[in-house]
Amino acid sequence: MSRLIQRSLRDTSETAVAGHGIRLRLASGRTVIDGSGGAAVACIGHGNKRVAAAMAEQAGQMAYAHTGFFTSEPAEALAELLLADEPGGLAHAFFVSSGSEAMEAALKLARQFFIEVGQPRRTRFIARRQSYHGTTLGALSAGGHLARRAPYEPLLGAGFSRVSPCFAYHDQAADEGDAQYVGRLAAELEAEFHRLGPGTVAAFCAEPVVGAAAGCVTAVPGYFAAVRDVCDRHGALLILDEVMCGMGRTGSLHAWEQEGITPDIQTIAKGLGGGYAPIGGILASGRVVTALRDGSGGFMHGQTYQAHPVACAAALEVQRIVREEGLVAQAARQGETLERLMTERFGNHRHVGDNRGRGLFRAVEFVSDRPGRTPFDPSREIAERVKQAALDRGLAVYPSVGTVDGIRGDHVIVAPPFIATDADLTEIVDRLGEAIDAVFA
Repeated sequence: MSRLIQRSLRDTSETAVAGHGIRLRLASGRTVIDGSGGAAVACIGHGNKRVAAAMAEQAGQMAYAHTGFFTSEPAEALAELLLADEPGGLAHAFFVSSGSEAMEAALKLARQFFIEVGQPRRTRFIARRQSYHGTTLGALSAGGHLARRAPYEPLLGAGFSRVSPCFAYHDQAADEGDAQYVGRLAAELEAEFHRLGPGTVAAFCAEPVVGAAAGCVTAVPGYFAAVRDVCDRHGALLILDEVMCGMGRTGSLHAWEQEGITPDIQTIAKGLGGGYAPIGGILASGRVVTALRDGSGGFMHGQTYQAHPVACAAALEVQRIVREEGLVAQAARQGETLERLMTERFGNHRHVGDNRGRGLFRAVEFVSDRPGRTPFDPSREIAERVKQAALDRGLAVYPSVGTVDGIRGDHVIVAPPFIATDADLTEIVDRLGEAIDAVFA
């Protein structure tokens, strides 16, 4: 047994030893296509020499400086690159080491903002069922993934409540138009604000495209404009979690750009550093940070490795490459190709109920009965079996369970690096198709 506490303590994972482009080489000599970018992380592919050189140069010059004393050149440059044009009013960045840490920071920033502006009663956060915001206790408290919450329920915060997700495949009635569906969800959110009490809600939290919890679920048109309006009328902030779906993954740098609204606070992570260094962050509007500056004068939150110089140098080079090579636009174009290929392969598959997503962020949901959209019994472990069947065929895809209600439902995510060619996408879909057919043979 390995001395490393791995994801499974019963099965030993294969050892990956090298990566180039969209492929990983294992110690056994096998090559695997990274069809999901790990967990939608590897946006520019593996083995990029420019990023490796930038990290080595920064480590050789200065590996670490505590932010209680100093700032650093790569941290300042990364913030400037991301926010020079203040997209959607986002004007300031705070860098941490993961998406979960980013969500913790976002919740704390929202809370402190209302203390600074004289509204200390705002202690409540509303999120959505079938969401996932991270694994730390605050982030897990916000999330609505029942299976991931279950062991830790006694430890989770009481200041969080949840409303229905915008999940048309399972929740929109057959005779309900998009406008009616949006109206129903907005009314539910409105009712939750009233239930909690006037002036008590700090923020509403949502993923523009839901990732691991439900499998690349996009909102129907008008949904995010409606929830933005509810938040504004009640004086609450809007926190958009783009840890998985952001930084170009859906075909625009920020997923919210395609929704016609902007957040007050945004979390980012996976595609920020592309897997070259552990880094996440929050992007905050000018008015939020100005309230802190003009009030107490600082953000009452900090971590030893925040704005780590080497991590920031890695992310800076990744984001320069994304811009120089036009990879966000490429993700949009290749996303259309991936959608077409997956629709052709799985559109009529008897056990693929839904094929959905945006850009290079797509998923297939498995059902035992297509007309009834009925999930498989969890004991059958369909998503895990598809993952293993795909690995046996040299393809890595990202599985998850609890798609429907946090317990039932299976899906796998396909989220290859932005550099994937048409031939790469065809091979990914072909191998995934073979794996799915083998599981349901």
